[in-house]
Amino acid sequence: MNRLIDLRSDTVTHPTPAMRAAMADAPVGDDVYGEDPTVNRLQALAAERLGKEAALFVPSGTMGNLASLLAHCGRGDEVILGDRSHIFLNEQGGMAALGGIMPHTLPNQSDGTLCLAEIAAAIRGDNVHYPRTRLVCLENTHNVCDGAPLPLDYVRAAADLAHAHGLGLHVDGARLFNAAAALGVDVTELVAEVDSVSLCLSKGLSAPVGSLICGSSPFIHAAHRARKVLGGGMRQAGVIAAAGIVALQEMPGRLTEDHQRARRLAEGFAALPNLQVGPVHTNILYFSLSDDCPLDGAGLAAALDARGILLPNRGPRSFRVVTHYWIDDQDVEQVLSAMYEILDIEGV
Repeated sequence: MNRLIDLRSDTVTHPTPAMRAAMADAPVGDDVYGEDPTVNRLQALAAERLGKEAALFVPSGTMGNLASLLAHCGRGDEVILGDRSHIFLNEQGGMAALGGIMPHTLPNQSDGTLCLAEIAAAIRGDNVHYPRTRLVCLENTHNVCDGAPLPLDYVRAAADLAHAHGLGLHVDGARLFNAAAALGVDVTELVAEVDSVSLCLSKGLSAPVGSLICGSSPFIHAAHRARKVLGGGMRQAGVIAAAGIVALQEMPGRLTEDHQRARRLAEGFAALPNLQVGPVHTNILYFSLSDDCPLDGAGLAAALDARGILLPNRGPRSFRVVTHYWIDDQDVEQVLSAMYEILDIEGV
């Protein structure tokens, strides 16, 4: 039987052999006391890599975003963010539930950006009736908007706008290195003007667990306190931080391979008359089944599953494909062959 081809997300990545070796040999200590040398090394490396004063290791991207919002905002404060952003859609309303922070959503444009004029119009004046606007949040790459990377000039303009009004700018950079690879810029350029950024190690960078928050030293101090109250204080966390070090050192340079494979899948899918294929910017591809397709989403997902391909439908007729380190060229061709076979079309 062929090995499983898992295209559900880049979160399914297993640690690389180099990561497993580093984890086995990692020196550790109690990170709550600040004594884990491997965690400290990872945080210093991340801060240097992103051009920030300090960094903090957290268990997940959701915690990283929430700890950042808690560090920026007090109860009753307001955050401007996209209506299709991960923070708003997929983090259980943590900002409101745990922080008493009010989300002010604006429509994400097709490229993942927020209209700068709409951001400016959404900023509250100093009025006793209004919550205080404290923060603007962006997402880079933007998951729901076809994995689009936010252009460097746009991020700079958004930072200038936020700072001109005394606001902070936080970037949910879960796939920030994918954005840098797609744009052909250094990751430090993408966050040079932002006040805080979260970065996921366990997606395209292939570490088994963990995210990082980067920003100024005072901000990281506040985020550290927030991490504690959220239950994110880990002990001998160097065992997993070691994989994060390998992820930062070895994995960003190969992300363009994932992007190329996503484009190859898109090209192959586009040749099928029953599929409507979205644009590919990075490692994420969305497609949907046309009304005349002989299968619905559940039927196609089941047929792929029977062939060892995990690609569950995300709606009655829609799918998301995510390429990653453990998907190679042979896997891509096998997926295309399976799709042509299932839909009974010759051509691959």
